[in-house]
Amino acid sequence: MAAWLIGLPLIALTALAARLAARYGRRAVYIAAVAGVVLAIGAGVLLVDVLTAGPAGAAAVAGGAAAAKAAAAAAGSGSSAALLGAAIAVAGSTIGAGIAVAYTGAAALAAMSERPELFGRAMVIVGLAEGIAIYGLIVGIILIGKA
Repeated sequence: MAAWLIGLPLIALTALAARLAARYGRRAVYIAAVAGVVLAIGAGVLLVDVLTAGPAGAAAVAGGAAAAKAAAAAAGSGSSAALLGAAIAVAGSTIGAGIAVAYTGAAALAAMSERPELFGRAMVIVGLAEGIAIYGLIVGIILIGKA
């Protein structure tokens, strides 16, 4: 529940920053930088919350010491490592895809401005760059399934 209480305001703040960035143009870089810093701090708080509240803590609150020991034995360090690996895979692939789409999209638009018949080829290349994020998401889903 704490993840929702932290995550939803961060999502709303990001949407608000994107809207303000679209409205203010040149100052959009500063607005995006501030939103990025706030998101990074929120993500750090969320990460600390998720890593400190494991199944053992939830079982201790809900039941007795026997349930806490059973939950602690069932949830090893491999579970948190798999979840952390999934987060790194998705974050890294998304950042990489964003950078790739930025460069390929700019080049595709430049090429299409000179030769409009290149639209199909250019969109295929931009689509391949977007595929990087999908591959990271698939790896993340596989790692979460192993956790």
